[in-house]
Amino acid sequence: MRAEGRGGWEGLQARGRRSALAPAGENVEKAALFTVQQTFLRTKLHRATLTAADPEYEGSVTIDRALCRAAGLMEFEQVDVLDIANGARFTTYVIFGGEGEVQVNGAAARLVTPGDRVIIIAYCGLSEGEVAAHKARVVLLGEGNRIQSVADHPVREA
Repeated sequence: MRAEGRGGWEGLQARGRRSALAPAGENVEKAALFTVQQTFLRTKLHRATLTAADPEYEGSVTIDRALCRAAGLMEFEQVDVLDIANGARFTTYVIFGGEGEVQVNGAAARLVTPGDRVIIIAYCGLSEGEVAAHKARVVLLGEGNRIQSVADHPVREA
C-alpha cells in the first residue's frame, strides 16, 4: 500500500511525519514553529447605554463609528456584549452606526432592554513574546454614550 493511502499513525510515519500538527510534507521540527497563544483583552467600551434593540434585524451590534474608532474596533469584528443590568452575555459582530448609537440586533435583542448599560469587549491572541508590549484599551462612556476617558493598560505580572 502506498503511503498516501494509509491513514492514522501509519500514514503519518510512512509520509515521514510524526505529528498530525505538522503540515503535509513537513516534519515535526518545522511544526514546532507554531506558537501557543493566550487570549487577552484587546479593547472595551465600558458602560455603553443601549439606545435600541431590534430582533428583526439580521444580527450584530450597531455602534457609533466614533466609539469604534476610539476603541480600535473594526466593522465585522467579533465582540462579546455583557449586559450589566441582567448579566446576559453573548457574542456577535460590529457594524458601524450613527452618533451615540449602540443597538443590539437579531436574536440577541431579546436578551437586552434599551437603556441597559453594557460592556462591549474584543479580545486578541498573543504569544508569550508579545504579552509584555501589549496594552488593553479601555474607553469609558458616560451620558449619551459620550467618551469620558480613554486609557491603555499594560499587562501586569501576578
